[in-house]
Amino acid sequence: MRVPALAIATSLALASFHVHAQAPAAPTVTEGPLRAHLSFLADDLLEGRGTGQRGGDLAVRYLETQAAVIGLKPLASGGYRMPVKIEGTRLLANSLVRFQNADGKQITPQNGSEIVFGTAGGKADISIDAPLVFVGYGAIAPEEKWDDYKGLDMKGKILVMMVNDPQPTAEEPNRFAGKAYTYYGRWLYKFEEAVRQGAAGALLIHTTPSASYPWSVPANGFSHERFHLAGSGNPIEGWLQEDVARSLFAAGGFDLDALRAQAERRDFHPVDLKLSVHAEIHSAIRQIEQFNVAGIIPGTDPKLKQQAVVYSAHWDHLGMDEGVSKEDGHDHIWNGAIDNASGSAALLAMAAEAVKRPAKRTQVFLWPAAEEQGLLGSAAYVRNPAWPLSQTTADLNLDSMNFVGRTVDMGVAGAERSSLYDAASKVARKMGLKLAPTIPDLSGAYFRADHFNFAKAGVPAFNVGSAVFSGDGHFEFEHDQEHSSAKMVSFKKDYHQITDEYHPSWDLSGMVQQAQFTLNLGYAVGNAPEMQSWKAGDAFGKVKR
Repeated sequence: MRVPALAIATSLALASFHVHAQAPAAPTVTEGPLRAHLSFLADDLLEGRGTGQRGGDLAVRYLETQAAVIGLKPLASGGYRMPVKIEGTRLLANSLVRFQNADGKQITPQNGSEIVFGTAGGKADISIDAPLVFVGYGAIAPEEKWDDYKGLDMKGKILVMMVNDPQPTAEEPNRFAGKAYTYYGRWLYKFEEAVRQGAAGALLIHTTPSASYPWSVPANGFSHERFHLAGSGNPIEGWLQEDVARSLFAAGGFDLDALRAQAERRDFHPVDLKLSVHAEIHSAIRQIEQFNVAGIIPGTDPKLKQQAVVYSAHWDHLGMDEGVSKEDGHDHIWNGAIDNASGSAALLAMAAEAVKRPAKRTQVFLWPAAEEQGLLGSAAYVRNPAWPLSQTTADLNLDSMNFVGRTVDMGVAGAERSSLYDAASKVARKMGLKLAPTIPDLSGAYFRADHFNFAKAGVPAFNVGSAVFSGDGHFEFEHDQEHSSAKMVSFKKDYHQITDEYHPSWDLSGMVQQAQFTLNLGYAVGNAPEMQSWKAGDAFGKVKR
């Protein structure tokens, strides 16, 4: 039977429309807009986009203006801003923490060199007298059948604990993920658990191997103004040098190493160290209102548009500090070009294309505040999201992007915990890429970017391209591997330094590639029949969204 040419053409057109309506492909990200946004956000005019500083306010204004220009839909409030209530706390010099044993012997560690401490409890003046209790790793991990607290009452006590996780054994080589870091090993979890236990405070015993960073890291952090969500922390929290902890334990009649050995067992019980703690904490506290920025692209499918995929990239960096000495002719501005003007710029470039061809699911573009202060903006977001978390299929985060050149692989560390890994594999194949090898997370990198707060809330999430700056040789560059790798290593020297500045000579082809991969993955999960899910047995899979 002959079919008229017009009928064939009409059928083909309808078929093409049907396929397009079912699964719209991700549009193409281009370099021009990305470079323009990056150069502006990293400019000295924005003064490092610091939390509670004018430069941060300018960044928010720029992002919300660009969101409107792009055509992102505002939030239910009618705008693009989401308030984040933050407290800034700076410890005053007349503060102290003193320990005393039953014989009246007193030990007062030197603040800065032997102990660092502060408050996250929201009060300017705090006086505490409390017993000191050793709680091992301070972890409650039902999936590991582990509970360091054993249901004992910790109210009004100051807890001292080890960082990292219970270590693997010959009998249990995969206990707490083996040699990899789990969230239970993170300082943030331990402080949070102390709050849940009703403790008066928490002190962590520092060693460089267990923390994966030297004493200078907490020492520097506690020497400056610290930020936290209003009313969210311990009356006292801090760190002890290992030698100081050893002396304190001995003053109470205990051996630190012996108690450490006990803490490696499931039958460990908290130990009263027979020491009292007297703390006088005086702080200058200021209330700060920062803003997450978010905009929405509604989905096209009548049912799936009730669900959303989130793309996130924090806008803040470390700001400026006139009290810091200039180095090698540099100014006092931590521009944060890579960390994370790059991710913020990429999200703007991606959103500008995504509005032209929406996915079946709704897309939320989110720029969290105060990531550098402890992932505070994303923590506030999951408490009060722009889209219900129960209807959020995934969060794809961008933080510190590739500024060296195109690669033949893509880092997806953390995606293996969920169905996102399978989706990422398919996207990579279509783009002619391979996925960078997955290695044990020995430093807890998965827990140090904004996607983690989504994971804690039960939403599958990871940081796309996270192998870029791993230093483990994961990334293979299309051209000049040796030169490109050397440039990647050089970034480590610039990380959180005033030298992290934008250079017009940067090859942004790799950044565009990374943004395109992220958008392609977003469309893949945005068009998928089912929402993304955690792999069986993953701790975050047990969290109700």
